Amino acid sequence: MIEALPHINAALNATATVLLLTGFVLIKQRREAAHKWTMLACFCVSVLFLACYLTHHWYLKYVLKLPYGSHLFPAEYPIARTIYLVVLIPHVILAAAVPFLAIATIYGGLADKRAAHRRLAKWTFPIWLYVSITGVIVYVMRYQLYPPT
Repeated sequence: MIEALPHINAALNATATVLLLTGFVLIKQRREAAHKWTMLACFCVSVLFLACYLTHHWYLKYVLKLPYGSHLFPAEYPIARTIYLVVLIPHVILAAAVPFLAIATIYGGLADKRAAHRRLAKWTFPIWLYVSITGVIVYVMRYQLYPPT
């Protein structure tokens, strides 16, 4: 099961992307209830992703006792590795902010603090979308185009 987690994580990131875009369209159509439930579903998918991601990395480190770096991008593809790192580094940095931004944005929406919700959503949405899309790109590069050996 643990070997499936990277693939599951990619599917969860892709699902979050679709839900984010759907939620955006729904709010532009002023379908607030549908937007709310779609964004809550997106948050749940992202929480599930985080649980699977942490489980996978915990297993690699503490069960398999793999040394740090044993699952990094293969060095024999220097150009692809550079592209991978250019995508990965901002992905990781911004991914650390998404849970906090999402929680604050969702709270503003649920608490009917619309002005604060809208202000924060203007930052949360593009960051969360970027993280979701680049999560799929990282997966494709790391596990499909240049799989671990």
